[in-house]
Amino acid sequence: MLGRLNHVAIAVRDLQQAAAIYVAAGADVSAPEPLPAHGVTTVFVTLPNTKIELLAPLGEASPIARFLERNPDGGIHHLCFEVDDIIAARDTLAAQGARVLGDGEPRTGAHGKPVLFFHPKDFSGTLIEIEEA
Repeated sequence: MLGRLNHVAIAVRDLQQAAAIYVAAGADVSAPEPLPAHGVTTVFVTLPNTKIELLAPLGEASPIARFLERNPDGGIHHLCFEVDDIIAARDTLAAQGARVLGDGEPRTGAHGKPVLFFHPKDFSGTLIEIEEA
């Protein structure tokens, strides 16, 4: 059911500084994109086998602001996997005991596709995002 790893998300305090590290390393780095519905600004680093999503808080109520309060240096925030059918994947994972965060309905993610998040306690301490491919 889980497909390929779409991206690894890293929470950062300074999006420009974090992106510059990857630019200097020769990676393809996108322009910052604010996503008010998610409370973040994102930058994607495209690599040959996956992407890195750099996340910075967009406002004080941002979930990334709260993450950075607990992790002042930033760090890995979540892993995102592609799925063919997000509703079927949600239902299968939920039937196995995984807790869907939010209201359980997909929202539009950074790539313009439906996404859902699952509680880290149900995935060995890692926040998991699924994105419909």
